[in-house]
Amino acid sequence: MSQTQVATENLVHVSDLVKDYDELRAVDGIGFDVKRGETFGLLGPNGAGKTTTMRMLAGLSPATDGSITVAGMDVAKSGRDVRNVIGVVTQHDGLDNSLVVHRNLEMHGYLAGLSYREAIKRTKEVLGFFNLESRANASIHALSGGMKRRLAIARAMMASPQLLVMDEPTTGLDPQSRNRVWEQLGALKESGVTIIMSTHYMIEAETLCDRLAIMDHGNILDIGEPDEVVRHHVGAEVAMLQIGDSATREERAALRRQLEEEGRDYSEVGPRILVTAPRGTKPDVSTLTDIVEMRVTYRPAHLEDVFLVLTGRELRDE
Repeated sequence: MSQTQVATENLVHVSDLVKDYDELRAVDGIGFDVKRGETFGLLGPNGAGKTTTMRMLAGLSPATDGSITVAGMDVAKSGRDVRNVIGVVTQHDGLDNSLVVHRNLEMHGYLAGLSYREAIKRTKEVLGFFNLESRANASIHALSGGMKRRLAIARAMMASPQLLVMDEPTTGLDPQSRNRVWEQLGALKESGVTIIMSTHYMIEAETLCDRLAIMDHGNILDIGEPDEVVRHHVGAEVAMLQIGDSATREERAALRRQLEEEGRDYSEVGPRILVTAPRGTKPDVSTLTDIVEMRVTYRPAHLEDVFLVLTGRELRDE
């Protein structure tokens, strides 16, 4: 494939991106591409650098070093033109509580460059798409958390952007509201919208993302399709070792030594030890069962296990 074809296929190109805050390096030289029509995720715990990266992508915060291009435009040099093709949904909805629902959308559309007539027409379209027609005249205070989140996404879609940048799109929502948002994000993808989203919800990343980057401490630890990343790092299944209460400290230490001597990938989560085997194999723990009393169960591997293997801690850890 030629460089021209690659450039056409990729809507976003990030290269050697750095962000410093005084002595803190929040983003440390990361790079990735996002294809047109793709949903790309940044997965990691709070403090991983996801929000900082999203703010730089959206042109809301200047990069210390490196470059970002969107639709062939340099974000640092053509910020206004880039913002014309991006819709942004921040962690905080930022809705105007003094305006009813439809006026929030109309005002945003007008400020985004639509004529007043176009803004009214587009408002009706996005209200219908997000199933909010019945709430058009409602006060923002009267909306549930899920409705506010859908309205924030609807507002970002007023100018029909090529790229939707979303920071933690479903944080704080109940499961039913989260599923509703997921359905509508799926519909946006089917309509050709490219989506970049950050999340610390493993199931959200697995459900929505075509590809994802796992981040921690401002670095990207791996990039790939969710299933591909899981198979590469932790295989198809995870062995969970539940050590009995009667186990002595010496027995527990002997188990850890055996795991290390055998070169096992393992993580301790409370009273459990999770043992993984990469490349699609199932962990064989038969050599461990005589060391200490334990109960062994298996479950399918998922992205949380990948994060444990790569960082030694869970996604929800601060």
